[in-house]
Amino acid sequence: MFDVGFWELALVGLVALLVVGPERLPKVARTAGLWIGRGRRVLGSVKAEIDREIKAQELKEILSKQAQSNPLENILDDSKKKPATTSSGIPSETARKEPAEKDDSASD
Repeated sequence: MFDVGFWELALVGLVALLVVGPERLPKVARTAGLWIGRGRRVLGSVKAEIDREIKAQELKEILSKQAQSNPLENILDDSKKKPATTSSGIPSETARKEPAEKDDSASD
């Protein structure tokens, strides 16, 4: 994010040492570190929440597109209206029925 090298950090540390003083510098550095850590955690949680909301919105859009394109009820209604046919054009219900077996005991 920031292009800060070693010499820039050394300069900031030197200025902080001169401004704050050697007695309070460790406490100030610790406090600054705590605030930076809290800020990073807050930013991370906000980013995660935004990502969750975006994903939820995308999922809602996908579900609404699927519902508009061809709902399951339409597919089921269409399958009830048209009987399925075999490759020979015979409705599948009649194609599945086996011919009645002849009674061999009557011919004896």
